[in-house]
Order: sequence, then C-alpha cells, then structure tokens
Amino acid sequence: MKDRLFALFAYFKYWLRKEDEYSLQGPFLSDLYSGLKDHLKSPTKTDLGIEEFRNSLLNNHHKIEVLDLGAGSKRVNTKKRKISDITAYSTSGRKFCQIYQYFCSLTPAKNIIELGTCMGISTRYLASSAKTQVISIEGSEEIRRTAMKDADTYPIEFVLGEIKEVLPGILQEIDSIDFALIDANHTYEGTMENYGMVRPFTHPKTILVIADIHWSKGMERAWNEIRNQPEIKLSIDLYEAGILFFDAPFEKAEHLVLSI
Repeated sequence: MKDRLFALFAYFKYWLRKEDEYSLQGPFLSDLYSGLKDHLKSPTKTDLGIEEFRNSLLNNHHKIEVLDLGAGSKRVNTKKRKISDITAYSTSGRKFCQIYQYFCSLTPAKNIIELGTCMGISTRYLASSAKTQVISIEGSEEIRRTAMKDADTYPIEFVLGEIKEVLPGILQEIDSIDFALIDANHTYEGTMENYGMVRPFTHPKTILVIADIHWSKGMERAWNEIRNQPEIKLSIDLYEAGILFFDAPFEKAEHLVLSI
C-alpha cells in the first residue's frame, strides 16, 4: 500500500514537471522526440505477432511457480501465479515496448542486454531491432520457460539465473553494451548494483533504460543517483521508464521530464 501511494504521489510530481515537444531546445532533442512520436504512430501495423503472443498469455490462466529475487509484485505476490496475471501486472504495455525498441534502434544494436525477461514481450520488441541478438536474463525458471514459447524466430538468448551470478560472465564475453534494459530487481540496492555492473561496458553510443523509476521510494532514489552520475550527458524521465545517454551535444548534462 505504501509503495502504491508513493507511485501516485510521484506521478503527480511528474505531471507538474513534464514538458512537451515545444519546450525542447536544439535539433538533437527535437529530432529525438519527433522520431519517437513517429515510431509510435503506427502501433496497429507492426509487431502484430508479438501482440498476438501477449494476448495468448493474457488468456492463459494456468498457474506457474514464481521465484522472486527482488521487490516482487504489488498486485499479485503469491508463490504461484496465473500467467494472465503476470502478463497483465508485470509486463510493459505496447507503448513502452515500442519506446524501448525505438531507443534500441538508435544504438549500434549489436550487444543488447535485458535484465528481467518476465514474459518475454519486451524481449521480442528489442529483438526486432537487434543486429545480432538479445541476451535476456530471468531468475524464475517457469517464467523463463513461458517466455521462450514460440520464440525460435527471434534472435534471443534466454539465460536463467541471478543477475549478479550470470551477468559478469556475459559481459566479459561480449566486451561492450550497445543497449540495456534494466527491469528486474525493483529495489534501490539491486538497481544500483545492476548499473554498477553494466557501466564499465558502456561506450558513448550506449543507451540504457531503467524501467519503473517511480515504482517506489527506493527506485526513485536509484534513478536520481544514477542520472546525476558525471558520465550521464542526457536523462529523460518518461515516468514509467528513464532513458540514459552517455553522449549528447550539450555543454552540460540535460535532465528532462517528458510526456509522450
């Protein structure tokens, strides 16, 4: 209950601070914003197979055993949960999956990491922008098994395990990250730890996304600390997620709160 009230209060603060395209200064930001809007304009024409997969999960009321390695769910926190409930309450909607897809497409998109597979919906959206493959890590075996269903046509490697145990080896193997979606632990400590692990493998063209940045007081604290790191040149708060750039044409870092 406390986290739900915090999220409502956080949204009110976001609503008061948010800007629109008319407040953006310079061609870099205006092009970035207009490109995102254009990407979101045709939601009924692209990635229909992914949304069919989502709908199949929403209609699947079979219960599976869930291993929570982080903050868990605010809505359904039992050990066994319906696939439909997990899909409805713990996955990103189509709009934000497309937002992740858009920002991924702005990078070289060769080495893509997703921390927190969940049902594999955002994974598929990222894979459709991948030049090689998406490596997605999930700690819960039955969730991973569900996410892998009918995913053979997508360039995805589904990895089972705790992030802190399996991610270091993956990072050493790929050597650098073009895009990463951090959507796993949903705690301050876990988010800071995840960022600390991926940070040494970023480069100027890397874009990182942190999901659910206002999910709780701890998540908002982690977001604020990360976006104020000296290596961050641009941060964009979209309420449901935060976007981080390591290279932008500004004399000093820009921190934007945008509506889309």
